[in-house]
Amino acid sequence: MATDKLFNVCGVSKLDGEYKVRFATDIMRIKVLAKHGHEDIRLAELDKAVSKYEAVTQIKTMAEFADAAAQAAIAEYLEDKAPKAPKAKAAPAPKAKAAKAPAKATKAKVEADLEDAPF
Repeated sequence: MATDKLFNVCGVSKLDGEYKVRFATDIMRIKVLAKHGHEDIRLAELDKAVSKYEAVTQIKTMAEFADAAAQAAIAEYLEDKAPKAPKAKAAPAPKAKAAKAPAKATKAKVEADLEDAPF
């Protein structure tokens, strides 16, 4: 996850006809959501401060979030934010052995070859 913040309050609210999962550190967040036009605000206090993903998994089984709209918002959040499995690293392909480069001609060998060369 992108953040290490912990939350004591989690729930759902409806804004512009769409339900979304909401997080807070205090139940008074209800007032702020209502002030900004949210409807059907349902927040639950959790036993302890937890990450967002853990908070959503906790409210998923609560009775006040059992309706279809809340469960759909919760399921969508869990699907989008599910921890990704680390990518398996592919085993490196065995390196092909390079063909041995021909040995460099030494000065003595070059001179010997030149002595026998017809001019």
